[in-house]
Amino acid sequence: MDRIRPFLTAADSGRAAMLPLIAALLWALMVAVSAPAAAQSRPAPASFADLAERLLPAVVNISTSQSAPQRNQGGPPGGRPEMPQFPPGSPFEEFFRDFFDRNQQPDAPPRRSTSLGSGFIIDAGEGYVVTNNHVIQDADEITVILQDDTNIKAELVGRDPKTDLALLKIKTGHPLVAVPFGDSDAMRVGDWVVAIGNPFGLGGTVTAGIISARQRDINAGPYDDFLQTDASINRGNSGGPMFNLNGEVIGINTAIFSPSGGSVGIGFAIPANLARSVIEQLKDHGRTRRGWLGVRIQAVTPEIAESLGLSGAHGALVASVTPGGPAADAGVQPGDVITKFNGRMIEEMRRLPRVVAETPIDRTVPVEVWRRGKAETVQVKVGELEAAEESGLLAATPGEGRPAPGPAAPTSETLGLKLSGITQELRQQFGLKAELKGVVVTEVQGGSPAAEKELRAGDVIVEVGQEEVRQPSDVTSRVQKAREQGRKSILLLIDRQGDLRFVALPLGQG
Repeated sequence: MDRIRPFLTAADSGRAAMLPLIAALLWALMVAVSAPAAAQSRPAPASFADLAERLLPAVVNISTSQSAPQRNQGGPPGGRPEMPQFPPGSPFEEFFRDFFDRNQQPDAPPRRSTSLGSGFIIDAGEGYVVTNNHVIQDADEITVILQDDTNIKAELVGRDPKTDLALLKIKTGHPLVAVPFGDSDAMRVGDWVVAIGNPFGLGGTVTAGIISARQRDINAGPYDDFLQTDASINRGNSGGPMFNLNGEVIGINTAIFSPSGGSVGIGFAIPANLARSVIEQLKDHGRTRRGWLGVRIQAVTPEIAESLGLSGAHGALVASVTPGGPAADAGVQPGDVITKFNGRMIEEMRRLPRVVAETPIDRTVPVEVWRRGKAETVQVKVGELEAAEESGLLAATPGEGRPAPGPAAPTSETLGLKLSGITQELRQQFGLKAELKGVVVTEVQGGSPAAEKELRAGDVIVEVGQEEVRQPSDVTSRVQKAREQGRKSILLLIDRQGDLRFVALPLGQG
């Protein structure tokens, strides 16, 4: 019996060793069966041929031409650059004379420069074509070239440099094929996309890839929200469409990142949801009509959020309010953090301009702000950005109309800053405006938190902890109060040559 037990024990242990594997397989099977269809990855298509065949007729080439300036323009008196001097009888003298005579004729016809891009038809009946603004910018003549090489002169309906979009219109008896816009917000990183365009002037070319990233800011404009893709995009693809696998336009190819000038797998497209509203405005008005709030904003850092008692670094911090603008009329104040606009959450600063721009003009909407430790809601009647630009409201100087300051205060030091009341001498030394009130920074200690936050001599502290300050003692007392309240940082409103911004300084130890 003793000899049998080890054998039985070994067999039992072998079966036991299989139990975890069996359990894992059963669990995987259950998850696969119960998983919702939306969570399943979409298989790569065996071919893009059917999709490309359907979409190619809607994609067009854009050819533009413009007059180039005469070579003698901007030259010395007489309109002709001086010919290099050579020794008498030199063969170069005759060569250069012939060259200059041929190229500097005053009655010579203007030279023409041409460029190529891409576009796509969104309305076959009306002949509307979408492309990039930079494709047709400064063009004297625009030609749309269909897939079958039919050339049609195009009319510029409208353009928007801020989003780099333009709308053209063509009139022809030739049958056209249009493509619809899709929902770019539904696109996920990893989704398949197809790009069609006119790289290097070769004609309709199809490339495929995936969405590499969303909401990219490449500093191209105030409304950057690009889709990034690894589908090959080269020069000439600009203005061409990016499709999802349903054949809907979810982006307009606009830019590439390339040290060499060719595709390195980093391309950027304007999302369809942003483009759609711009194109509709160009179609209806020939120009954009964007919503305008009238604030200058900055990002909410973790330190700023902590100093304001805000849970998490989100929202847009109001640095200044344009006098006479919609925000000012509604009571929005510098130091407010806009956390929600018209029911839409503002997760980060750069989302606010896009949300405001998409809001209908003259509509009154609720705006939720975080003010002095609690949430408040104000009602704002949205203005028009373009009208504000034309009237010069956007150039209004923050703080304009403040009264002259009172007597200068004694100096003091705190947080690595040497502070002083504003004197006439300091106004002259740092070029401070006569109406500016606050406490001036006369010196910043190297290696201090203030130095790390790039404060410098000549900055004027207007507010500390969202309360106005007039004397250095106001600053030191509010710093001490914040320490007693257990704050880790304190919020300063800084005026630097008329430019207002908030800075959160760590308090450290007293």
